[in-house]
Amino acid sequence: MFKPETYIERRRKLKEQVKSGLIIFLGNNESPMNYPDNPYLYRQDSTFLYFWGIDHPGLAAIIDVESGKETLLGDDPTIDQIVWLGPQKSLSEKSGRVGVEHTAPFNQLEKEIKAARDKNRRIHFLPQYRADNVIYLAEILQCPPSQLNDQTSSEFVQAVIDQRSIKSQEEIDEIEVALDITYDMHTYAIRESRPGKVEQEIAGMMEGIALSRGGYVAYPVIFSVHGETLHNHYHGNVMKDGDIAVNDCGSSSPGDYASDITRTVPISGKFSEQQKAIYQIVLDSMESGIKKTAPGVKFKDVHLHCSRLLAEGMKSLGLMKGDLDTAVEEGAHALFFQCGVGHMMGLDVHDMEDLGENLVGYDEETQRTDQFGLSSLRLGKRLQPGYLVTVEPGIYLIPDLIDMWKADNKFTEFINYAEVEKYRDFGGIRIEENIFVTENGCRILGKPIPKTVADVEEMASG
Repeated sequence: MFKPETYIERRRKLKEQVKSGLIIFLGNNESPMNYPDNPYLYRQDSTFLYFWGIDHPGLAAIIDVESGKETLLGDDPTIDQIVWLGPQKSLSEKSGRVGVEHTAPFNQLEKEIKAARDKNRRIHFLPQYRADNVIYLAEILQCPPSQLNDQTSSEFVQAVIDQRSIKSQEEIDEIEVALDITYDMHTYAIRESRPGKVEQEIAGMMEGIALSRGGYVAYPVIFSVHGETLHNHYHGNVMKDGDIAVNDCGSSSPGDYASDITRTVPISGKFSEQQKAIYQIVLDSMESGIKKTAPGVKFKDVHLHCSRLLAEGMKSLGLMKGDLDTAVEEGAHALFFQCGVGHMMGLDVHDMEDLGENLVGYDEETQRTDQFGLSSLRLGKRLQPGYLVTVEPGIYLIPDLIDMWKADNKFTEFINYAEVEKYRDFGGIRIEENIFVTENGCRILGKPIPKTVADVEEMASG
């Protein structure tokens, strides 16, 4: 939690941009894992955290834009809750910590919304992604739950995107805390991954490191010798000599800001010559992409730049051929690079994805494409100072995709399928850094985690 002035200023800017009406914030409730008293790990809604700073279930908030009145809604703890959970802060104590003068019981929210509707005032709310909040708000607004998100406020959504996209120094400081934890997670995996171990031994210990440092994993750990599966959450493979494992993991900070780092680990301590060649192609692409990341540059162009370098690498190995500018323009390289080169980061690992990926990552100047591979790019618009993004190119040899494209004779002028067959069981390689866009360029956040071939092998074989 930041100082009260931070949240006061954020709410002031929001009122200035939204201009009129009643702004509704629904916090998240606890979610039962298998019965009500056994919930999943709690996580507050990110936008609620951004404007109100309180990481606790059972809360909502409203801003009356015309009057300027801000109200935190919730209920003080019952004696039963105190017996089971210990002393709890009162609602007024919580509100005071974030500069809010007015509080009310949670059931006052329904009355406030209905009163505003009776006066034909605009009700502003964001897209809802939790079923209980969808049902609750749909009942108040008397609409089918399936139609609730059709009524969200575009002014509110855009105001949140505008504010949350630009990271302050105190936010960057929080992300650096998350990256310190992530450094320990990744260096543990590089040192301890060995033939004969099961992936879950490494993945479980990395999650434990995050928990032991006051955070939690910012997203389910991706640690797999089948790195060609982009989001592989299965951890049951026994690692063997000659395997490489993609390790894509990050921690939250205690203040709920996310980190997101990927390294690729040689399980035997050394890369094979084939692995080393492709690893270097990916690393060169990433480092060049980072150099291109700067204010005013379209992130789509960073993606295409990295894609062109990956295609050059594939051509040098004989897997691609022909005119590479045309190959990348038409998407032939997506046989090897099926995803976007990066995304926004912040309180969410894919920041503000709940508000609408196209609204966050694209604009009137830069529209999303439906081309395979490029369509998965979550951020395409021009970068601004204060943006926090990932740069994470990769090479992925997916047997089913190879078979499908080969059967369809797809891009035969650019792809040498006979050579590709020699790599069909290769797996995947991804390398990723978290990049803060500055006034004049960018900088990599976090302590350096080994990423050159020599440095990774040195730690992996030590």
